[in-house]
Amino acid sequence: MSKRDLKKYLSELSKEQLEEQIIELYEKFSPVKVYYNFVFNPKEETLLQECKLKISNEYYPFKKAGRPSKPKMRRSVAQKYIKHFLLLGVDPFVIADVMLYNVEIAQTFSSEHLIKQDLFFKSMFNSFEQAVIFLIANGILNDFKTRIIAIHDETVKQKWYNEPEFNAIIERFEY
Repeated sequence: MSKRDLKKYLSELSKEQLEEQIIELYEKFSPVKVYYNFVFNPKEETLLQECKLKISNEYYPFKKAGRPSKPKMRRSVAQKYIKHFLLLGVDPFVIADVMLYNVEIAQTFSSEHLIKQDLFFKSMFNSFEQAVIFLIANGILNDFKTRIIAIHDETVKQKWYNEPEFNAIIERFEY
């Protein structure tokens, strides 16, 4: 069904019928419920804190039954939250904060642990690049410029092999 057909169908329904359909969608589909819960009660700060806790847990997991847990370091956890926030229409400043936090916590971890997997560094570069593109697209780059530069400086300090790629992104917007 096209959007046009849907609009036509919905215009033919009474207000009561529309309400019934929306309630049915709300009860039947979890994403609809999540969307409406967010729209009517947008606790962005709570979502942000929960998200940051989950991301940091990827690098610094909670200890289970007295034994240390191994860090998973999955970029996909942050990506899932970012995608979810985009779908909900969360404020771009909150999304940008999550994007940069993901790279920053990974850098904190790598400053304390030797990481040999090239995939980790490539993944962090992809996250960094995605964040910068998002910041530019939303016109908020200047609000986050100091964090962007700090991330780059940390790649230099830690001697990441792909630091020139980070540098190339920085050079694009520096005068």
